[in-house]
Amino acid sequence: MIWDTHAHLDDLVYKEDFLEVVERMKSAGISRMTNVGYDLPSSERSVKLAQDYDFIYAAIGVHPHNAEEANDDTWERLLELVKKSKVLAWGEIGLDYYRDLSPRLIQKEVFIQQIKLANEVGLPIVIHNRDAHQDVLEIIKTTPPQYGGIFHCYSGSWEMAKVLLNMGFYLSFAGPVTYKNARQTVEVAKQAPLDRILVETDSPYLTPEPRRGKRNEPTYVVEIVHKIAEIRNASFEDIAEQTMRNAKTIFKSN
Repeated sequence: MIWDTHAHLDDLVYKEDFLEVVERMKSAGISRMTNVGYDLPSSERSVKLAQDYDFIYAAIGVHPHNAEEANDDTWERLLELVKKSKVLAWGEIGLDYYRDLSPRLIQKEVFIQQIKLANEVGLPIVIHNRDAHQDVLEIIKTTPPQYGGIFHCYSGSWEMAKVLLNMGFYLSFAGPVTYKNARQTVEVAKQAPLDRILVETDSPYLTPEPRRGKRNEPTYVVEIVHKIAEIRNASFEDIAEQTMRNAKTIFKSN
């Protein structure tokens, strides 16, 4: 049994075949999936999916791309959503200096605000970090998440990973760990303590090899587990079992 800890099944690309995607997940042994919000509407959809399907859980939050849209009303409504059952994390939140779709100062302010809100309600955070390593590190050091956190689709160096692991974070691996040029990510997946690794698809994005170029879906998290097993010279079953255990720990789920 595998937990895809980060996906976006509320995306419109699944509108025509959502039930088939769900059936493929179940057949492949994907027993749990966290649907992750990136703004208020997607957070609401994530919570609705979690209510409708017993194997889907929700994370709610505002992505750095959408930071400029956030206001006091956004926070009030997200705090209402948190009260629903099966909301396990606040995210995805963080900084994205690759696309810069929101001004960097606003990204930082919204990131800090959401760490504080997650601390208020007792949830771990799910961090999106793209080309913003130093500023992300500075923020989590000055405003630490009190209930832990996940670096989703980890893309940093082993040196940075050691800092994050010492701070108690989990590192989640997605499709890029299977890519031919993924030397740095492979090194981290090999060196990180096995009890601090998670697996995810970030569906519909970041499709792993050998399906790269096609729409991603939670079923393909199996490829991530296979790759990490290969990197670590471990069995598929051991990686699946340990990453499930790790997800249950960070998400405080039975």
